[in-house]
Amino acid sequence: MNKDLISSLRPALVMTLLFAALLGIAYPLALTGVGQAFFPNQANGSLVRENGKVIGSELAGQAFTSERYFNTRPSAAGDGYDGLASSGSNLGPTSQVLAERVKGDVARLSETSPGQPVPADLVTTSASGLDPHISPEAAFFQVDRVARVRGLDRAAVRGLVEQSVERPLMGFLGEPRVNVFNLNRRLDAFGAKPAA
Repeated sequence: MNKDLISSLRPALVMTLLFAALLGIAYPLALTGVGQAFFPNQANGSLVRENGKVIGSELAGQAFTSERYFNTRPSAAGDGYDGLASSGSNLGPTSQVLAERVKGDVARLSETSPGQPVPADLVTTSASGLDPHISPEAAFFQVDRVARVRGLDRAAVRGLVEQSVERPLMGFLGEPRVNVFNLNRRLDAFGAKPAA
């Protein structure tokens, strides 16, 4: 009986150790190697450096609240765009807290562009709380404010937005979107007045 138990356990233990080594060590190392070899920027977080200092990532949103910049959508991740607290708010459509926050955001945004409907993604959070993109409509909604505050030509700022629209992959996968971080970097490089 003892001999049968040992002979039955041996293959199970060997297979467990083999697959643990294969799938827990070899496979992740192989994927990491492929990522570093062929996609080093993406594998390292798509970090953006300026003067040798990391200023952000193209993959994680940042809170741009200044009137001089295109604003991102609200974030429920911690105090806002906190990568360690990535999540949605979990507030449902019947939540009074959510309704009041959205109502306040709509009122505030309506003051900056009177007469225009406020795009939904400027008042709703993403599921991760870290989405760096907004819809082209949300970006165009902010053109007048950014141009006015920076003293720039409205058509030139609109042109920057048009250049920043990322099209769906292969023409049909996903939605057109604007990476706010990249758009604001283009805006700063455009020759706008320095911040006060």
